[in-house]
Amino acid sequence: MSDHVTDLERRVLILPPTARDAEITRSLLERHGIACLACADVHRLTMEVARGAMALVMTEHALMDEAIGELLRALDAQPAWSDIPTVLLLPGSMLSVAGEQALQSLRNVTLLERPVALRTLLSTVQSAIRGRERQYQMREQLDALQRAEALARAAQAEGEQASRMKDEFLATLSHELRTPLNAILGWSQLIRQRPDPQMIEEGLSIIERNTRVQVQLIEDLLDMSRIISGKLRLEFEMIDVATFIDAAIETVEPAAKAKGVELRKVVGRGSNHVAGDANRLQQVIWNLLSNAIKFTPAGGHVEVRAERRKSEVAISVSDSGLGIKPDFLPHVFERFRQADGSTTRPQGGLGLGLAIVKNLVELHGGTVEAHSAGEHQGSTFTILLPAAARIDHQSDHRLRPPDAISKAPDLGRESLSGLKVLVVDDEPDARDLLRRLLERRQATVITAGSAIDGLQLLEQEKPDVLVSDIGMPLVDGYEFITQVRSLGANRGGDLPAVALTAFARAEDRARALHAGYTVHMAKPVEPANLIAIVASVSGRAGAKEETSR
Repeated sequence: MSDHVTDLERRVLILPPTARDAEITRSLLERHGIACLACADVHRLTMEVARGAMALVMTEHALMDEAIGELLRALDAQPAWSDIPTVLLLPGSMLSVAGEQALQSLRNVTLLERPVALRTLLSTVQSAIRGRERQYQMREQLDALQRAEALARAAQAEGEQASRMKDEFLATLSHELRTPLNAILGWSQLIRQRPDPQMIEEGLSIIERNTRVQVQLIEDLLDMSRIISGKLRLEFEMIDVATFIDAAIETVEPAAKAKGVELRKVVGRGSNHVAGDANRLQQVIWNLLSNAIKFTPAGGHVEVRAERRKSEVAISVSDSGLGIKPDFLPHVFERFRQADGSTTRPQGGLGLGLAIVKNLVELHGGTVEAHSAGEHQGSTFTILLPAAARIDHQSDHRLRPPDAISKAPDLGRESLSGLKVLVVDDEPDARDLLRRLLERRQATVITAGSAIDGLQLLEQEKPDVLVSDIGMPLVDGYEFITQVRSLGANRGGDLPAVALTAFARAEDRARALHAGYTVHMAKPVEPANLIAIVASVSGRAGAKEETSR
């Protein structure tokens, strides 16, 4: 019998007319391994039926009891799968009218005439038990079906929720990408129509700012993709938490000042060392600070605090801003989840920043928690990282600000005078931009719109440096650099080559370097960085442009 059948449900309930009959019946059943319980009256029998029974054995005396209606009601109230078998022992004589009515109301009843042979009684009870066992099997099947239906409904609801979240995310992504594009396109046309110096300066500033917003959106999407696929690489070193906290604060400070939000820092030096990737930890703090500033009104404050807690370093970012609703708090670190996803929400974003924070912290062996007393009560995000022993020699690794919010550097002072650069890109606008940037540093630039044309120009012009796109029709950048390297040194195939591409994943970088490129750079690229890389691979690093006095 199934383990889902309880001991109470395995009992045969008997209601004999005398104590002697009870003893004989109980002894008979128990000798054959049948659990049974003798009940003193119909009321007790009804109570035990409610607790569970394999079968009932009773005589005509039960039908005459005043409480028989109570038993009949209990039997009628059984679930659909259940119909407790009853073995009823009757005399040869006629029953009373009340007894006949009660008998007619019984279901699944087997009648035996008294006196009955014990073997017959035993056989009848065993048959009733087999019938009841089939009912229990049916119950299990129904329960399994109901569980399967519940799981199916839950899966359907989960799928519908995922579909809604996907639709909401795509709508949000479209909005967040279109918004800066609208500003870029609009201001580009305004500058073209009314090119006065003040408007040009204002327009260029807005175009640059919105371009960086787009870059940050793309970086967040790529980071989440790397995290999900397990391809995010961390470069661990021993660092003082003050190092990346200071770098993150320096990056967000202009935004805080512009909004009128006070930045506070309480960081004890000397005992707050962790092992981690400095740039990724800076990204974590920057994300938390940016969120705090975004959701804190003018006149509020944002505080960063770091302290040693036994074997851990605790870093908290707290603010006096809008706070977090209690019902949203458990979901605050989920991907694409935002407290306000409506079209009237006051803040933008894809809802990825905090998900990235959580995953980066966990990749460092730490935890992050969010706390808030509710709306307009501010919030606190606390990171716990395993503490590391302090070392005497700190890494000279320089932290970089997040790409999308760093200030645009000047084009640099490296001179590319006398340097011949071959630019290969199938996009005319990209080729023209690179040509102008390099020519401003006095480089001689030749361009090609395809890998085939580039290979011909390379043999004809013998350039000093190659800058090539990867995603090109017919022959891509990987095959192109393979063909270049196959030319050999005598035909110019050993020149330094820079892959400048929108394929920006870690595996894309590894593939480009393996194919034969000297350096991999992801688009969009800072002009100063491109100039510096070209100067470096050509051996011109450190050469400065001459300026008139």
